[in-house]
Amino acid sequence: MESIRIEILNPKVKSLLKDLADLKLIRIDKEKGKSELQELLDKFRNSAEDNISMEDITSEVDAVRKSRYEK
Repeated sequence: MESIRIEILNPKVKSLLKDLADLKLIRIDKEKGKSELQELLDKFRNSAEDNISMEDITSEVDAVRKSRYEK
């Protein structure tokens, strides 16, 4: 069996693919892989030199909020 990834450009093609699946000529499986965004985030997280704690994040957010509301 050979697997290929197909990008559907025209929604009418879905009905054709469903017909082929009904005839048991093809099988349609939805891809459960990571999205491009998730892969990018994982890459950034893995390349980070130091881990940021929740306290660091909270203090940074509080500082930004404070500077915005003081204006």
